[in-house]
Amino acid sequence: MRITDTSDQWWKTAVIYCLDVETFYDSDGDGIGDLQGLAQRLDYLGELGVTCIWLMPFYPSPQKDDGYDVSDFYGVDPRVGTAGDLVEVIRTAHDRGIRVIADLLVNHTSDTHPWFKESRRSTDNARRDWYVWRSDTPPDTSDQVVFPDKEKGIWSKDAKTGEWYLHHFYAHQPDLNVANPQVRDEIARIAGFWLELGLDGFRVDAVPFFVEDVETTAKQGKRAKKDEADQNDDVVQSITPHQHLKDLRAFINRRNGAAIMLGEVNLPHAQQREYFGAEAGDELHMMFDFIGMQNLYLSMAREDARPLAKALMDRPPIHPSCQWATFVRNHDELTLDKLTDTEREEVFAAFGPDPEMQIYDRGLKRRLPPMLDGDPRRVRMAYSLLFSLPGTPTLFYGEEIGMGEDLAGEGRHAVRTPMQWSPDASGGFSKASTRRLVRRPTPGGFGPEHVNVVEQRTDPDSLWTFMRHLVQTYRSCPELGWGDFTLLRQYAPQSDSVLAHQCSTGEAAVIAVHNLGAEPCTVTLDVSEWTKDGDVALADLLSGGEVVTDDGSLEVVLEGYGHRWLRVHPVGDLRIP
Repeated sequence: MRITDTSDQWWKTAVIYCLDVETFYDSDGDGIGDLQGLAQRLDYLGELGVTCIWLMPFYPSPQKDDGYDVSDFYGVDPRVGTAGDLVEVIRTAHDRGIRVIADLLVNHTSDTHPWFKESRRSTDNARRDWYVWRSDTPPDTSDQVVFPDKEKGIWSKDAKTGEWYLHHFYAHQPDLNVANPQVRDEIARIAGFWLELGLDGFRVDAVPFFVEDVETTAKQGKRAKKDEADQNDDVVQSITPHQHLKDLRAFINRRNGAAIMLGEVNLPHAQQREYFGAEAGDELHMMFDFIGMQNLYLSMAREDARPLAKALMDRPPIHPSCQWATFVRNHDELTLDKLTDTEREEVFAAFGPDPEMQIYDRGLKRRLPPMLDGDPRRVRMAYSLLFSLPGTPTLFYGEEIGMGEDLAGEGRHAVRTPMQWSPDASGGFSKASTRRLVRRPTPGGFGPEHVNVVEQRTDPDSLWTFMRHLVQTYRSCPELGWGDFTLLRQYAPQSDSVLAHQCSTGEAAVIAVHNLGAEPCTVTLDVSEWTKDGDVALADLLSGGEVVTDDGSLEVVLEGYGHRWLRVHPVGDLRIP
């Protein structure tokens, strides 16, 4: 396989970097990050090796949910800039070989959105069926709420008409009725608008909720007038829950053949495969691997690689054009909902024992370095593992320097503190006084005084330098995005703390070996498939040098929390870093 063979499906070997414009860099000193500030920092992201930026919501919003409560899908929040500023960011990023995707929020709107204001005026309003309403008293739905500390159910009564509207999230975020063809057309129009301005795709928020709302509407969305009810019945019968995703992907790729949809789908594996489009691969291009992430933390808590190994082996087969997005941290709480109660308590005990570190009794409001007590061996092992897993690595801003969290921040705000550029009080994020900042800087030992870009960029031993090397090495290894994943058999003595796997294209492979335990160990791996014509040499991609096989076996020495990347390659292959 040649590298040029993979260029048309760029997302399979991308390095994605998620950032919130309002907390990244403030160019005008008002205490709020802005698009002009982001444009000034694009060279930094290019130097790091980022190939795709994921922008968190920048749309006009009442900001009751950090911008995820949108009041205008076609606008830019004036606090962060203008549409012209956004176009300049996209153009500047493209000039540097960086693609830009943004959150596409099509499950719900803000209750201040003009559509909902019209919808709640009367039961026969033209936009009534743009949302999901019911006239009968709903049953207890407390077990279905996303934020159990804030909401008691997923239906709220509206005083104007006396009916209830659906909201899987907050009451101020009413769910759109995706069963309505007018709503589906408007969603496509929104996507088309931003593609026309230059975006390269979307991270699609809360995908299962708006897909499954088609079924919810079939049960609850009947209108009072029979002719309208009949019309809705026809609509519901004419679209399956997944047809909307298929139609949306087809529309997006007609407008831009290289654009992607990266979906948030935190479901069991069998259902995840459906959201890829099963055998056809015609729904989401990419999907976050929540199950792999959660079992990574369980493995690190136990210092036992087996939970992660099982999660990776249990991944369903997906279409060649689709891809998993791997991550160790994102912008939300670090959810552990797919672990058993006992497993979750193990992770809590290891990485978040205090109640203030936990959120909704199902996740953590922490970043990785503080969870690992700042141990550079464990932090680097975790990120080495992330970049070597089959899939596309996704970073959350500040991970490259080891930022921490503000546990005093409410909920998800704990990990959405300002980016730390320099060691001054505001972290170089803004010239405004700290009391005027959109969010206070990270306090304590992981704050800007101790963790910042300026000091790490010139330090050859810093986490930033390590991450940059890791990114560059990953980008030179298309096998990690395109190859077939297998676990490597260990000869005796085996070590449960070691994960040894390879990603192979048949003619070349990357073998990665990670020790999740504190004790040094030596493992002997079966690599006989590569030694049929005699022993081979493997290039050590991270440390340099070579490792030689011995009669079909490979001995790898690992320090505590050690890691190695080894490439099996044809003789004379010039793709060795």
